[in-house]
Amino acid sequence: MKTRLAGATAAFVAGAAASFVAPVAVAAPATPVPATPAPAADGCYTWSQPLSEGASGDEVRNLQIRVAGYPGNGGRLAIDGVYGAGTRDAVARFQEAYGLSADGVAGESTFAKIYELQDDDCSPVNFDYSEINNCNSDWSGGKVSADEAKSNALVTMWKLQAMRHAMGDAPIQVNGGFRSVTCNDSVGGAPDSRHLYGDAADLGAGSQGFCALAQQARDHGFGEILGPGYPGHDDHVHVAGGADTWSAPDCGI
Repeated sequence: MKTRLAGATAAFVAGAAASFVAPVAVAAPATPVPATPAPAADGCYTWSQPLSEGASGDEVRNLQIRVAGYPGNGGRLAIDGVYGAGTRDAVARFQEAYGLSADGVAGESTFAKIYELQDDDCSPVNFDYSEINNCNSDWSGGKVSADEAKSNALVTMWKLQAMRHAMGDAPIQVNGGFRSVTCNDSVGGAPDSRHLYGDAADLGAGSQGFCALAQQARDHGFGEILGPGYPGHDDHVHVAGGADTWSAPDCGI
């Protein structure tokens, strides 16, 4: 009995050993690496890449519109889609104004600041198309096409945004901008007023005062500045593109 049991037990152990398969180690699933999210699309315009001197195209042109108020004293930035030295310097001044690294290269931090500063219709957050055009609703009837007049007004608003920031972000009062020929005639405007091109704005004194506005405008891309002491401009400051004409005698300009 004992012998047969021992033999059976031995056979069972031997059989179990022969049929035993060692468990295969299974590697723990790898922790997924989250994909780097693409930059959130802006409601107005989204840049796809950093821009620097030598670049050209629509992305450069859209950047130039946003930094048009930073050409330096007496300067004006061409909105031509070419990233030259003038655009580089304007970008650097914009960056410096907002505490960014002022290297003149438009990258992620520069675009993020622009996205913060613009509304979905591309106007800067502190200015609106309706205040730059209280003549009509479709920008027609001026000396240029409606599209060009509205585009010029957009550049003007971005210049005003730069000027506003330089003056401590206090609101700037805009009394009007674009005029059709009919609107211009009704207020006795000059026959070739810059208002007819959409690139002019008339500013109220606000909290800054007329002279402070006229003086500050010199640094922010306005070629035409007319204010107190210039005929018909004692009650507002006129800022515009066009030929270089600075005349606000009562303000030392």
